[in-house]
Amino acid sequence: MSTVPLPTAGTFKRRPSKFAQLRALLKSEPTEFLLEAHNGLSARIAEEAGFKGVWASGLAISSQFGVRDNNEASWTQIVDMLEFMSDTTTIPILLDGDTGYGNFNNLRRLVRKLEQREIAGVCIEDKVFPKTNSFIGGERQPLAEVDEFCGKIKAGKDSQSDPDFSIVARVEALIAGWGLDEALRRAEAYHRAGADAILIHSKLSQADEILAFAREWGNRAPLIIVPTKYYSTPTEVFRKAGISTVIWANHLIRAAAAAMAQVAREIHDTQTLVNIEDQVAPVSEIFRLQGAEELLAAERRYGASPEAETGAIVLGATRGKGLESLTQDRPKVMLPVAGIPLLRRLVDEFKRQHVNRITVVTGYKPEAIDVKAISLIHNPDYGHSSELSSLACALESLSEDTIITYGDLLFRSYILNDLRHVPGNIVVVVDSALSPGMKDDIRDVAFCSQPDDRSLFRQDVDLLRIETQKKQLSKQPHGRWIGMARVAGEGRQWLLDALQALRQQENFSQLAMPDLFNHLVANGHPIKVLYINGHWLDVNDMEDLTRAGDFAHGHQ
Repeated sequence: MSTVPLPTAGTFKRRPSKFAQLRALLKSEPTEFLLEAHNGLSARIAEEAGFKGVWASGLAISSQFGVRDNNEASWTQIVDMLEFMSDTTTIPILLDGDTGYGNFNNLRRLVRKLEQREIAGVCIEDKVFPKTNSFIGGERQPLAEVDEFCGKIKAGKDSQSDPDFSIVARVEALIAGWGLDEALRRAEAYHRAGADAILIHSKLSQADEILAFAREWGNRAPLIIVPTKYYSTPTEVFRKAGISTVIWANHLIRAAAAAMAQVAREIHDTQTLVNIEDQVAPVSEIFRLQGAEELLAAERRYGASPEAETGAIVLGATRGKGLESLTQDRPKVMLPVAGIPLLRRLVDEFKRQHVNRITVVTGYKPEAIDVKAISLIHNPDYGHSSELSSLACALESLSEDTIITYGDLLFRSYILNDLRHVPGNIVVVVDSALSPGMKDDIRDVAFCSQPDDRSLFRQDVDLLRIETQKKQLSKQPHGRWIGMARVAGEGRQWLLDALQALRQQENFSQLAMPDLFNHLVANGHPIKVLYINGHWLDVNDMEDLTRAGDFAHGHQ
C-alpha cells in the first residue's frame, strides 16, 4: 500500500503502529510538535523535515480543494485525501475533524474509516455543524451542548478498534468569548467522557489566556495548543507551561500559496521560465518525493517481463558514396525520404516498438543530425575506417539486448518485431528473395545451414558465412543480410571478445560487419538466421533513393 521505500531483508525492525506513535507523542514528557499537511506531497515533506507527526488541517485541506473551511468539502473527500497522505508517510496523522461531520453516528463511521486508513487520531471541536473557521467571527459562533458533545466523544471511543486510536477534544469557549471558567468546565467534561487529549484554542495575539488555562488545567490530560495568532510567544514558554503538543497548523499551505502566486505572476509578466527555473524545485525532486526510484526498482524486481530493455546501435558515420551531390552538408542518414530524414524514420520505428535507448555512431557532418531522443557517439576516423571501427566506438551502449543496424534502412515493422523475439544469442536478418537476375554487385550475400522453406513455422537456421560481393560465387547464396542484427545474452560477450581479437589485425580499420559474423562462426559461436522475403530496402545510390520514396509512401 505504501510507496515509502521498504527496508532490505535482514534489516527490518518493526516500528510501532501509527496509532501507538501518536499516543506516545501526546503523552510525551517533552513538548512535541506537529506540522500541517494537506496532501501526500506535503505530508512527505513534513516527515522528511523531521516532524514526528502530521496535522491534517481542515483549513489547509479545504484550501487545496479550493473551497471554504465551512464543511464544503465532504468528509468522504477528506478521507480520500487522508489515504494518500497516509500511504506516503510512516509517521502518524492527526485529523482536524471539525465537528465530526455531523452527530454521534457520523463520528462513529468516521472513526472506522480513519482506522482503515491508518489515520492515528481525530480532533473534534465543540461547535455546531456545519462549522465556520474559528478566526472568522468566532465570538458569534454557537457552541455545542456539553452533553451532546460528550456523547459524541463516547460514541467515537466505543467505535474504535485499535486501543491507541486517539480522540482529541477541541475547546472553543475562549474563541466564542465565554471565558476561562467555561473553557475549564467543558474540558473537564470532555476528559471524563473519554477524550485522550484537550486542545485549547485562542484567537488572541498573546498567549495569556492559554497559559492561564494550562495553569488551572494542571496536566489532567495531555494539552495541545495551536499558536497561529500568538506565534511570537517563545516556544520555551510552552515547554515550561507543560504543553504536550504544539501544532503549526497552516504554514505549508500558506507557504505554497505565496510561492505559487509569485511564480504565476513572474511567468505571466515575463512570458519566460528563465527567471524562475532556479527558484523552484527541479522536476527530479518532485520525482523523488513521489517515490519514482522505488517504482523503478519494483518494476525490475516484480515486472511481468524479465527481459532486459532492448537498445539499439545505429551505424551512421558515412557520407554516402554515389550520393555526394546530396550530402554536401549532411550525412547519408539525414537524407530526406518523402520529406522525413532516414534516421528520423528509423528512430520512430524503434520507438513504436518500445526501443527507446538508441545510440547513433556519427562521422561525416555530425552537427547536421538534429533528431531528438537519441545519443550520439562520434567516430573520429570515419574517413579512414569501416563499420567495425564505428561499432567499436559504441561498445558502452552494447547492452545484453541490442539491435545493431545500418542507418540507411527502411523496413516493414514486423521485421523488427520478429527480430526482437527470435531465440538466439546473435540473430541476423536475411532476405531470401534473391533471384539470378539481380545485380551482380549486390552486397552481403548469406550462406545458411538450410534455405528458406517459406513455411508458416519458424525455421531453426544457422548462418554459415556472409560474402561481401555476389559476383564470382560458385554456389547460389540463400539470401542477403540486410544490415540488421540482434545481440542478446551471451552474444554480447561473444561479440566483445571477437572485436578484441579482430583489433589485433593490421587491417581492422577496413573490416566490415560480415567479417565480424564470419569470425564468430569460425570460432564456434552459433548465429541464428531470421528469414524475410522483401519488405525492406537500403539507400546506396540515386536509384535507391527514388525507390525509398515509393516505399515510404506505400507503408505510411
